[in-house]
Amino acid sequence: MSYKNLEIYNLSLELFYRVHSLSLQLPKYELFELGSQIRRSADSVVSNIVEGYGRRMYKAEYVRFLIFAHSSNDETINHIIKIKTLYPDLREDFQKMEDEYNSLGAKINAYIKYVQNNWN
Repeated sequence: MSYKNLEIYNLSLELFYRVHSLSLQLPKYELFELGSQIRRSADSVVSNIVEGYGRRMYKAEYVRFLIFAHSSNDETINHIIKIKTLYPDLREDFQKMEDEYNSLGAKINAYIKYVQNNWN
C-alpha cells in the first residue's frame, strides 16, 4: 500500500491543483500575497499527508502529521473565505472550493480517529 491509495491524499492533491489554478485569477498585486498563502497552505495539506505516511511506523508521528494536514486544511478554508469577501467576482468558484475543503477536513478528521483507534 502507498499514500497514493489514500482517499485523503488523492482529494487533497486534486484540490491543490484546482486552488493553484483559481489563485492565478486573483489580481496581479494579490498573486504574491493572498495567492501565495493559499497555494502554500493547500500544498501543505498534501505534503503533510505524504510525510506522515512516511512515518506511519510511529503511530504518534503519523497522527501528528495528519493533524498538521487538518490544520493546513483549515488555514486554506480561511484563505478562501477572505478571497470570497475581497473578490466577489470569484465567489462562486471559491465557494465550491470551500465546500470541498470542508468535506476533505471531515475525511481527514475521520482518518485521524481511525489511525488513533486502529493503528498498531
